[in-house]
Amino acid sequence: MQEKSPRPYHHGDLKRVVIETAQAMLQEEKGWQFTLREVARRAGVSHAAPYKHFPDKSALLAELATLGFDQLHREVDGTSGRHARASRTEFVAAAKAYIQFGTANPSLYRLMFSADVDKKAFRTLDEAAAGAFAVLTGILERGQDSGALKKQPVRAQAAATWALLHGFTLLAIDGQLLPDKVGAKPIDAVLTSLLEGLAS
Repeated sequence: MQEKSPRPYHHGDLKRVVIETAQAMLQEEKGWQFTLREVARRAGVSHAAPYKHFPDKSALLAELATLGFDQLHREVDGTSGRHARASRTEFVAAAKAYIQFGTANPSLYRLMFSADVDKKAFRTLDEAAAGAFAVLTGILERGQDSGALKKQPVRAQAAATWALLHGFTLLAIDGQLLPDKVGAKPIDAVLTSLLEGLAS
């Protein structure tokens, strides 16, 4: 296959071009098993171009994961304003938004929690992940304040909630939630059970 000649780009656009190309490649069958050289070839830029913004592949993957957590944050947080006076409704809407994000972006979701990306090595990624988690703790805190949820350490509730949502999302991505195993509406059943444990 003949490689594209380097594509001209406006000053300041190179980083965006590299990121958008990597995001597209991430959704393909191989996931993030690409190289920076392959990203450059697909983007139509010189092989050295990505290194102007990303010293290595780990840095590019960290950027993709950071953007993923930012998107997850926005989508889950975006449910809050519509249900601010109904804690249980807000909780369910946020939980469904979380699961929907993961199932709609399976490769990105896996990357965000992959050991291939070291959150401690990239401050912005660590902050983005913490920000997304803070949305969940905020919902639980409001639920406790309203009396809808038990007064318990909120971080413990958040950890239990996140563990369930994360596990459910991965099972959904892997096609394991078959009706004969989990029923016709597994999301509703799981969230009802979770809320029964959290409710005051």
